Amino acid sequence: MARAFLGLGANLPPEEKRLVRALRLLALQGARPVAVSSLYRTEPWGREDQPWFLNLVVEVETGLSPQALLQVAKGIERALGRTDRGRWGPREVDIDILLYEDQVVRTPELQVPHPGLPCRRFVLEPLCEIAPRVRHPLLGLTMAELLERLPDERRVVRLKEITY
Repeated sequence: MARAFLGLGANLPPEEKRLVRALRLLALQGARPVAVSSLYRTEPWGREDQPWFLNLVVEVETGLSPQALLQVAKGIERALGRTDRGRWGPREVDIDILLYEDQVVRTPELQVPHPGLPCRRFVLEPLCEIAPRVRHPLLGLTMAELLERLPDERRVVRLKEITY
């Protein structure tokens, strides 16, 4: 079984219900959550003219390849009502593969580690909550070290633990 970290986010109601449902669907489709961060309220990234997001990070154990995990994630997004509102636009739900073991994947459809990981507080804070010592496979720094060096000052507020 492989270990992967996924970032989940939503900013269109009902955000928390969709995130919980996404966790349950991941478990049913071959990506069993083994650690889930708290729920965070985060300032939008890329486009500020939209509601704040709810975000979390989940560690999963999976027998799926990175490409198959991406297909599962995209299928869950569609099942939960995601529509295309443009880059960085509002989302019913968004599921990104942040890390997959120490693998590096570069295809037109998938980039692992996620290229935005080192520069996004809304991902690093919840990731550091559950896996601060995991190393970035290209940069060689731990998630805690990346967070420490992060210039991003967007607000990220820890809300509560989430149950699914």
